[in-house]
Parts: sequence; structure tokens; C-alpha cells
Amino acid sequence: MRIPVQLTRIDDQQVSENTVIEYGTPREILFASRLPLQFADLLRVQNSDGSLDVEASVVALQYNGGRTAVAARFTRDVPNWILKSAF
Repeated sequence: MRIPVQLTRIDDQQVSENTVIEYGTPREILFASRLPLQFADLLRVQNSDGSLDVEASVVALQYNGGRTAVAARFTRDVPNWILKSAF
């Protein structure tokens, strides 16, 4: 899949980073991150052309040497987001 996106943690600090979605389903995405994330954190996920601009909630984390594998679930339905983001 490998869709480049910008992640922004939605809280008081509004920290963000660029990363790549490695795997996705109609409801979840998997990616690596260096942000200080915790379970249930809300994220804004955006691609460069704006066709993907959604909120997602962190549902799983696996820490590994400064990077974290993250699974996040969209907070609302995003129909055909994979097709929109791939073109």
C-alpha cells in the first residue's frame, strides 16, 4: 500500500510527523511512528492532495527501539479511501 501521510496528534500539543501507511482496511490503518502516542489517542491523518483527511483513534501499539508500530481505527466511515488515496 505505502501511502505517504501527515499525522497530527489531536491534543494540546498538536505534534505532527510525516509517515507512510503500510497497510489499511476500510476501517483501520497500520503505520510506524516516532510520536509519543498512547492507546486511544486521536490522530488527524492527511495525504498531500487532501483526498484523505480523517480522524483515527489509536487501538494498538508495539514499541521497538525508538519507533512504534501503530494500529488506528477511523472514527467515522471513510468510503473508498484506499482508492482515493492511491491515485
